[in-house]
Amino acid sequence: MKTNSIGLAVQESVKMVESLNVLLSNFQIYYQNLRGLHWNIKGKRFFDLHIKFEELYNDSQLKIDSIAERILTLEGAPLHTFEDYIQKSIIPVGKDISNDEKAVQLVVDSLSLLLQLERKVLEDAAAMNDEGTNSMMSDFIAEQEKTTWMLKAWLA
Repeated sequence: MKTNSIGLAVQESVKMVESLNVLLSNFQIYYQNLRGLHWNIKGKRFFDLHIKFEELYNDSQLKIDSIAERILTLEGAPLHTFEDYIQKSIIPVGKDISNDEKAVQLVVDSLSLLLQLERKVLEDAAAMNDEGTNSMMSDFIAEQEKTTWMLKAWLA
C-alpha cells in the first residue's frame, strides 16, 4: 500500500480530498448565503439577526479555510471557483431573502445538509484512520448541532 507524506493510503486520501472538496463547495454556498442574509435582512428582528448572520459567516469562513488546508495536507488541491462550488453543492442558493423566518429556516436547512455531508466524511475518515479529518469533522458537527438546536428554538 502506497502512503502519502502523513502516512495515509494515497488511494483513500484521493477519495477523502474529493469528499472534502464537496464539503468545501457547500460551505462556500452557505457562506455566501449568510452574507446575503446579513446584508438583506429586514424587520423588527434586524439587529439580532444581522449580528447572528455575521457571527455565522465569520465562523464558516474559518471552517472553509480549515477544510481547504486539510485538503492540502492530504496532498490534494482545494477547489476555488464559483463554477466548481455551484456544480458540487447541494445547498440551495438563498437569493433575495429578507424575511426573518425564511432566512433562519434557510440556515437550519443548510446546516442539516452540511451535517449530513460531515457525517459521511467522518465515517470515511474513521475507516481510513485519518484522525486529522476525523477530529475536524467531530468539532464541526458538535458546534453545528448546537447552532441548529438554537435556531430551531428561535423558529418555534
